[in-house]
Amino acid sequence: MKFLKATILLLALTSATAKAQFTKAEVQVSGLTCSMCSKATEKALRTLDFIGDIKPDLNRNVFTLTFKGGAPVNLEMISKKVQGAGFFVNNLKATFNFANQKLNGNSFSYAGDTFLIVDGAEKAPNGPMPVTVVDKGFAPVSVYKKYAAQTADVKSGKVYRVTI
Repeated sequence: MKFLKATILLLALTSATAKAQFTKAEVQVSGLTCSMCSKATEKALRTLDFIGDIKPDLNRNVFTLTFKGGAPVNLEMISKKVQGAGFFVNNLKATFNFANQKLNGNSFSYAGDTFLIVDGAEKAPNGPMPVTVVDKGFAPVSVYKKYAAQTADVKSGKVYRVTI
């Protein structure tokens, strides 16, 4: 009985602190030419411990990733796994739950990383909202250059430029 009460208490505490997190993502991969390419990419992504489920869409070269609740998501590792399979991330749009998340000007923090909102900062994010990463390794070079010119590089910690 004590174990059951402790488990319920632990679940209640972790669900209260895990509201601000990434819940899912759509990753468009460039360079896929066949179903074997898609399978190799999916296999590489499945090795990441924070991914709960993957649904490939071969017509659009998109993988829909569902993240495990409470597990910190590492976007850099997603890009590295796709590149390790021999392909490139052309677009990464992740859904971030902004419930109980405070913005610091036009940025927010998650799992030790800083996310700088470069387009759409006038929107007040609340609840689940899609954010698109527009950095190298996550977007075409032309898109990256468009937004990189608007912001200065921050030298401390990992900073992602995102649009809402």
